[in-house]
Amino acid sequence: MSVGHYASAVTGSAVMELLKPFDPRIVGTLPLGLAVPGSDIDIVCHASDPNAFADIVWAHYQACDDFVLFRWTSGTRPVIARFMCDGWPFELFGDQRPVEQQRGWIHFEVERRLLALDHGRLRRAVSELRAGGLKTEPAFATVLGVSGDPYRGLLELAAETDAELRARIAACDF
Repeated sequence: MSVGHYASAVTGSAVMELLKPFDPRIVGTLPLGLAVPGSDIDIVCHASDPNAFADIVWAHYQACDDFVLFRWTSGTRPVIARFMCDGWPFELFGDQRPVEQQRGWIHFEVERRLLALDHGRLRRAVSELRAGGLKTEPAFATVLGVSGDPYRGLLELAAETDAELRARIAACDF
């Protein structure tokens, strides 16, 4: 299983087509090029009707290995499904908020911006921490010197301009 070939599992699973009504977007370490063995294919979706989302996921993926689906009956927690398909672990998030307002998307976008603003040093430093077992957001926070909750810290970085992010990267000692 090559990290670079996750796209074939996405195509083979037909997940993007089946979830098209929910604005599916692949996020996480695979499209960022920061995956480690065991990384999953994360897909965030806008599920304004969580039951419809859960029904489609159940109907098409319940027979997959390791299938689990979490659906809370109260509150605004997302529907989460996990399963294996074509040798790859998938994790689907169906949140009632539009994708652009979801934490997973915001984290992904700021990480993508940070990597695009650097010339490889940040990628190498984050990759080393990921290889050592750190999750993505804590790895970015550690390298960038973000204190406190790394998930909240990255949400705050998302509001910074590219110039501010470049300055933050330049100030890092890695």
